[in-house]
Amino acid sequence: MEMQLPDDFRCPISLEVMTDPVILSSGHTFDRASIQRWLDAGNRTCPVTKVPLPPSPSLIPNYALRSLISSYLAHRPSAVASSSSDEDHLDSFLLSRFSFPSDAPTLSAVLRLAQSGSAASRRLVADSGGTSVLIRHADAPDRPDLQDLALRALLHISLDGDDARLGLLAEGALDPIVSALRGGPVAALAATFLTSLAVVDVNKATIGAHPAAIPSLAALLSGGDGRHRREAATALHELCKFAENRRRAVRAGVVAPLISFASEGSERAVRVLGLLAKCREGKEEMRKRIGFLRALAVVVKTGNPRGVEHALVVLNLVCSDSKEMALEAIGEGILDLCSVLAGDMNQKIGKNAMELARSLRIFSSPCISANIGQ
Repeated sequence: MEMQLPDDFRCPISLEVMTDPVILSSGHTFDRASIQRWLDAGNRTCPVTKVPLPPSPSLIPNYALRSLISSYLAHRPSAVASSSSDEDHLDSFLLSRFSFPSDAPTLSAVLRLAQSGSAASRRLVADSGGTSVLIRHADAPDRPDLQDLALRALLHISLDGDDARLGLLAEGALDPIVSALRGGPVAALAATFLTSLAVVDVNKATIGAHPAAIPSLAALLSGGDGRHRREAATALHELCKFAENRRRAVRAGVVAPLISFASEGSERAVRVLGLLAKCREGKEEMRKRIGFLRALAVVVKTGNPRGVEHALVVLNLVCSDSKEMALEAIGEGILDLCSVLAGDMNQKIGKNAMELARSLRIFSSPCISANIGQ
């Protein structure tokens, strides 16, 4: 059976069947453990295309492929697909009859076409007008099963590049996504789709300007389950790379749930806090939150290397220009932690720890502490 599995089911790095497939910004899918090892080793190119990656690449869960692998394994197919020319003819015939409202089998077939891994197949869906039909189904909460299939297909189409992402927003995909974010079984999937669209800088501004987009992510981060919170934090991380969206996120109330999520070990939440701490409103909101420093201290003590690295950055941004926060941080034992971490083998952690320690020591001298007391 193993030999019959399609190549798309195998990780390009390990060549093993993927158990947790994730999509890199290059559009290629890898098993999470394999690509994370690649990135942790300092590589910043796609292993397949060698295309340069951003400094902090996003890994978008490929739920559709994971479901497909599970289904394939469960049914253990024994027959191979028809010839390529036959498939092309059937695809064109399918899309020529694709309209709203559709049914689950037809939407499933369009999804398979969109996730086939072929850019030509995804363009075929877009050029045939299939995306507009998918967007209408994505905006139909009364049929969550069809909504799920449509959003998955649209997600795969968005991975075809920046032009595809711009085109989807131009066709009106944003309103259905925001509606889907407000709860229900497809909320996490909608957040994943939003993350993909937000990779394009101009889309970050467009999405952030929607009056309900960031507030809906904030609500999902506050009241959702584990997967909802992870996907909401990932979308916020991408959106808040655009400066104005940081202020919008603070106003929407994301700081408190991010602190809570960070204290539970979410590296992504810490990284979003790092973006928010770059704006005045973000730093002020963090300083108001009781338990903020304690939560970040826990991350520094027990988090994974990436979480520790970013937690130190957040602490430095918030404490470096606030005597009150600096002294509170010292009281939480953060200066002592920095002294230990300054010699860490991870150069980024060591550098960030030394910078934070330098900031805190300015406020720890007796004369400054005495002046503060007066």
